[in-house]
Amino acid sequence: MNQRSQLVLVAAVLVAVALAPVVLAYLQLGYHDDVRAASAVDDPMADSVRVLDRAVTRESESIPRRYAWTDRTAAVTAFRGSLEPVRSRLGTAEMERGTITEITYNATAARAWQSANCPGGPGREFGACHTNRSVVIQERVDRTHILAVGVDVTTTIERGETTLTVVLEATQ
Repeated sequence: MNQRSQLVLVAAVLVAVALAPVVLAYLQLGYHDDVRAASAVDDPMADSVRVLDRAVTRESESIPRRYAWTDRTAAVTAFRGSLEPVRSRLGTAEMERGTITEITYNATAARAWQSANCPGGPGREFGACHTNRSVVIQERVDRTHILAVGVDVTTTIERGETTLTVVLEATQ
């Protein structure tokens, strides 16, 4: 009986010694969160663009009902005015955490979007597109439609400043 217990004890020690490298390797590998996924959740610039994109879509929906094509300048003024509270709120939303966001209009980006996305020539279905104060508009059935707006989103944190130029499309 004594020899059998010694044999079981030796076998247990051998198994433990064989498993030791596996356990050490497992502990050394460890687990790390996906850095890109974790940082995307707390990305103030991405959050700002997402909020602004929703505001552009929401605020552009009522413009055709309220403004004829002849009132397109007033339509753009009203549209930009309706975005102002959102722009202001985004600018101060993360201040307590040391992040300042500034949103400015970008006419160059809006004109480039217009050139790439608005068909020209006699075969088009709607009227010509125009860019008015960074807002791309189009005449459709004698009504003013907002198609897109060009903006620069600048985020400033203690490590530096990042600017993103984006054209936000209004879904019609």
